[in-house]
Amino acid sequence: MTETPFANLTVRPATLQDRPAVERLWLMFHHDLSEFRGVLPGPDGTFRNERVEYALTRPDWAPYLFLCDGRPAGFAFVRALDRPVRVLNSFFVVRGARRRGIGTRAVRDVLRRHPGAWEIAFQDDNPAAVRFWTYVARDLAGNAWTRELRPVPDRPELPPDVWISFAVTG
Repeated sequence: MTETPFANLTVRPATLQDRPAVERLWLMFHHDLSEFRGVLPGPDGTFRNERVEYALTRPDWAPYLFLCDGRPAGFAFVRALDRPVRVLNSFFVVRGARRRGIGTRAVRDVLRRHPGAWEIAFQDDNPAAVRFWTYVARDLAGNAWTRELRPVPDRPELPPDVWISFAVTG
């Protein structure tokens, strides 16, 4: 992955005041994922968004907003903060900020804020995600990471997700 700098990347906790921006980014995220999961939006044109609510209100979740030059460029939702293994539940960078090192810099920042064991899921039929998450695992853990296929809960018609596991130091 090339690390072409993007001016003034900020990764910060998302607040309730950020909810409108996070919800719009969530729509973009699910639009991208719909290519790999064959999911259509609901009748109102939106996708399920209970994870936005969880991320912004539950104590064992942590939402992050990525800003480039003060403008929303992506988000991450961390869950299971009260457990031994944290889960990067959702991670998204808008297309206009991709391939510039934004995702790599943002994920390093988010994961290092919560040192310890991590699990991250992605879809094997998404070649960009496979390349990105393999790079991240090697970047942060060297060869000390694992890859495992797991069924998608309550979705037997979908291929299994790929889960990578590794530890991050502060």
